[in-house]
Amino acid sequence: MSKSWTWIGPYTFAILAVLLAGPVLSSLTLVQSASVPFVLLSGPHAIRLAADLLALSILWALAFNAHEEIPNKGGGSSFIRNLALPLTTLVVIIFANKAFRIVGMPLIEQIGPARFAFGYATGLIGSGLWVTATWILNQNSLREAFAPSHQTTRPASQLESEEDSQELEPETSYQTKNMAATIAMTNPTPGMLGRYKVLKELGRGAMGLVYLGKDPTIQRFVAIKTMRLDQIDNDDKLQDVKARFFREAESTGRLSHPNIVTIYDAGEEHDLGYIAMELIEGTSLKHWSRKPNLMPVSEVLLTVATVADALDYAHQQGVVHRDIKPANVMLTKDRIVKVMDFGIAKMASSSQTQTNMVLGTPTYMSPEQIAGKKVDGRSDIFSLGTVLFELLTGQPPFTADNLSALLFSIAHHSHPAIQTLRPDLPPMVQEIVDRALQKELPYRYRRAEEFARELRACLQSLAA
Repeated sequence: MSKSWTWIGPYTFAILAVLLAGPVLSSLTLVQSASVPFVLLSGPHAIRLAADLLALSILWALAFNAHEEIPNKGGGSSFIRNLALPLTTLVVIIFANKAFRIVGMPLIEQIGPARFAFGYATGLIGSGLWVTATWILNQNSLREAFAPSHQTTRPASQLESEEDSQELEPETSYQTKNMAATIAMTNPTPGMLGRYKVLKELGRGAMGLVYLGKDPTIQRFVAIKTMRLDQIDNDDKLQDVKARFFREAESTGRLSHPNIVTIYDAGEEHDLGYIAMELIEGTSLKHWSRKPNLMPVSEVLLTVATVADALDYAHQQGVVHRDIKPANVMLTKDRIVKVMDFGIAKMASSSQTQTNMVLGTPTYMSPEQIAGKKVDGRSDIFSLGTVLFELLTGQPPFTADNLSALLFSIAHHSHPAIQTLRPDLPPMVQEIVDRALQKELPYRYRRAEEFARELRACLQSLAA
């Protein structure tokens, strides 16, 4: 999609040029003495009517292009996008009627005044109903456009755990939500965490509560993810958890890549382990993982290739993500890909207690994760293949009625052929998905860099 509004310029210029050309051409001597046969219009009136109708046609073409160009991201842009065509159609009908009654009365007489009035009334009522229905169906987008900014922007620190929990078993989801509510009630927002001033609670992540913080020294806003440490009774286990927590935070903090959210700091205070990281404003890929919000194929391939590049960099540094899913990949307002929460799944698992807290949706887990085996970068590749499948089709490759059946399906069943769901996809996409979702490690991509390279080759073949 277009990232600017420059496409409006040519249409606007064409409309103005036609409207100005109409009076100029109709005043020419040659036109004054001419007439149009069969329609009983004088030359000047025919020119003026043709100019008005052409200008209205260009206006309607502008509205159609606006519907194609304006991104459907929710909020005001979606409201304008969906209302552009019906509203412009109503305007075109009204002004076309006016043009006919000013300079095209002979045509109305030929058609028949009653027939013309009936056609105008039908068009007016139809387009009015279209506008009304579109307005009603897009009220949520309109409300979102005028909602406070903290409701419409979702920072990278705010995991979409509520959406993810809907994909789990009902008992599991209920237990997770109840535990989060208990944590929120028994733990008021701390004033400071290390050197960071805590401003407000943002939400809940895999480790615990997530806060918006500010580093007063350099006036930088950060996302602070916390992990409860006071619920671990055994001192030996507590020391082990802390060691793993800070070791994992240190390893992920060394990552420096333009497509990976940066970790600034980690520490412990008020019986909370915390990680301060880059605060990102944007939308996660979760938004584009269901119809009718699917991205164009070329944009999906480029986005997933960029994620694969980031993963390959992390894997070469010895860091495995372990929780790749659409909710953990953000697209900023400038359409920059940002991968979040490297190592968070491992940090969270280190603090798991008898509460059996769910650490995330299993939909994107690799077979070796489900089996409890040691994982490497190829596990992230399987998860990213699942994300690719979902972004292209609007559904994950593995689904089931309950958690046990889902895990069994991922571990033992083959994924459906993607071309059966999207016949318009080229065979190369099918080959890439099939290789990324191989259950046996030797048949899967060895490195995420290979995955990214084949995605870009497919992208080039589509553009050729």
